[in-house]
Amino acid sequence: MGFVEDITDFIFVESEPERADIIFIPGGDQGGIAVTAAKLYLDGYAPCVLPSGRFSKPVGRCRIPGYEAQTEWDFLHDILMREGVPETAILKEKEATYTYENAIYSRKVTESLGLSIKKAILCPQACHARRALLYYKVCFPETEFLVCPTVTREISRDNWFLDGQKIDVVLKEMEKCGSQFHEILRKFGKQEEGKR
Repeated sequence: MGFVEDITDFIFVESEPERADIIFIPGGDQGGIAVTAAKLYLDGYAPCVLPSGRFSKPVGRCRIPGYEAQTEWDFLHDILMREGVPETAILKEKEATYTYENAIYSRKVTESLGLSIKKAILCPQACHARRALLYYKVCFPETEFLVCPTVTREISRDNWFLDGQKIDVVLKEMEKCGSQFHEILRKFGKQEEGKR
């Protein structure tokens, strides 16, 4: 069905990796995204990795077992280290509480370190790829992004439409791609209008 393919292509963004300036991990409680990032780092695709995240804003604390008093960054950092990424290659962002903040605070980190990010690899959950990409593009408008996602919660481009719970997750992502960009687009529109 064409509309299923359209939704799939919109949400499940994926690129072939290329050599880049950095690997971004947009937070979360799914360790597989850090495993993907580690593999890309070890394969020589980028010189550093920037995991981002404090905790989920609606929950108000880190909900990862064993990390309740810590942050998503600590969780992702520990996986990167376990997978063989050296401490010196792991950058730190421990303030973000939702995806837009992952991008905002990651930008602050790269700027504070004087990093020029011309090309970046983004390692989100597969079902979260489009929204994460849009936010990082807002905060890094001059950067080319390559999306190297990880299938988490068994939700993939091949099966999301076969199960009610998976459908709910993906359609919720569609809703968020619309509802969470009102303020950003209004600001963008005013900037564009000012250029005329």
